[in-house]
Parts: sequence; structure tokens; C-alpha cells
Amino acid sequence: QVQLVESGGGLVQAGESLSVSCTASRNIFSFNAMGWYRQAPGKQREMVATIARSGSTNYADSVKGRFTISRDNLRNTVWLQMNSLKPEDTAVYTCNAEAIIPRAAYWGQGTQVTVSS
Repeated sequence: QVQLVESGGGLVQAGESLSVSCTASRNIFSFNAMGWYRQAPGKQREMVATIARSGSTNYADSVKGRFTISRDNLRNTVWLQMNSLKPEDTAVYTCNAEAIIPRAAYWGQGTQVTVSS
């Protein structure tokens, strides 16, 4: 089964930066898309950023201009660079990969990002 191994996360102060990474156990080019989602206590999970096989990216309005998703196909790794972090960014961030054949969605275990004011 496909594994997504995340690293990063931690506690930072508002205005600081943090990056998280997600490494897949197979060629990420085989995925239709990969991305990062987050869920804060008492809130529903939301999409943060996605990157399609084509390289096209999409961001939640709340993170546009602050977060950047990128990938390294040779290393099978997707990165999320988070700048100008705000307390409302506090959440568990989880990596996602969408497979084409067979269609399936894979999830990492999640990593906690906490932003203090």
C-alpha cells in the first residue's frame, strides 16, 4: 500500500515561517494530484494547497500569498512552505495523494502546526 511520510511541524510565533514535507513510497508522478489539508479542533478539514500532475497549483483563499506548495519528482516529495504564519493557521496538517488507476486517496498521519500570538 502507498505510504505518505510527513515531516516538519512544530510550534512557532506569529509571523514566522515553517515548512512541512511529504514523501511518498512511489513515484509521485503516478498521482493525479497531491496536496495538504488541515483540521483545527472543532472545525472541518479544509484544503490548504494542491498540486496537480501538470504542475498546476491551487490554494485556499486564507493562505494565498503566504503558502507555497512545490514538489520534487525525483525525491517523490511534496513541500509546503508556510510564511507569515498566523494563529488561525494552527491545525493538524495532513498530506494527501490522489491516485488515478485504481482511483484512491491516500493520507499521511498528520503533523501538528501551532502558531502562538
